[in-house]
This record gives sequence, structure tokens and C-alpha cells, in this order.
Amino acid sequence: MKADEVIVQGRVGPDGTLRMDTHPPLPTGPVEVVIRVLPADKKGGEDWWQYLQRARAELEAAGHRFRSKEEIDADIENLRAGDERIEQEYRPVDQQTRE
Repeated sequence: MKADEVIVQGRVGPDGTLRMDTHPPLPTGPVEVVIRVLPADKKGGEDWWQYLQRARAELEAAGHRFRSKEEIDADIENLRAGDERIEQEYRPVDQQTRE
């Protein structure tokens, strides 16, 4: 590789745009771009569970807060309580229909 050449990896988007992973340390000006397809990343083959764990860790590192089990259970209970309120409204109508 020559001194005025830099290899930068990136991805081609679905619309054909090129997104570089890093900024090339080159001065502003015209360049020539050669695109070469790289083999798929084979770091031991990340399965779906590893992907989910990694994605969650990245979100937590970015400051995202996930709901606790208690918060989720409270939301479910609130939804179920809504079902009971609806049932209470329908009971008199059902009773009148049967009579």
C-alpha cells in the first residue's frame, strides 16, 4: 500500500450509498474508490441469543432503561383490570337479553 492510500471498511446501503466505518485520514480533495466485497464476519457466528444480549448491552450503554419485572407485571394487571371493567358493563345487558 502506498503512503497516499488508505483502506477503510464500510457498508453499501440498500439504496447504493456507501457508509464508511471510520473517517479516512486523508486531505480533502478528489479520491478514487474501489469497492471490494468482503466475506461475512465469522466471529464464531453470533446466534440470535448472543445478538439479543449484545443489542441490550449496547442500548443500556447508550442510557436506555428497560422496565423491571415488577413494572411489566403491574402493566399486565392493569390491562386485565380493564377487561373486568368491560365485563361489568356487559353483565346487565347480557342479563336483560337472557330474560
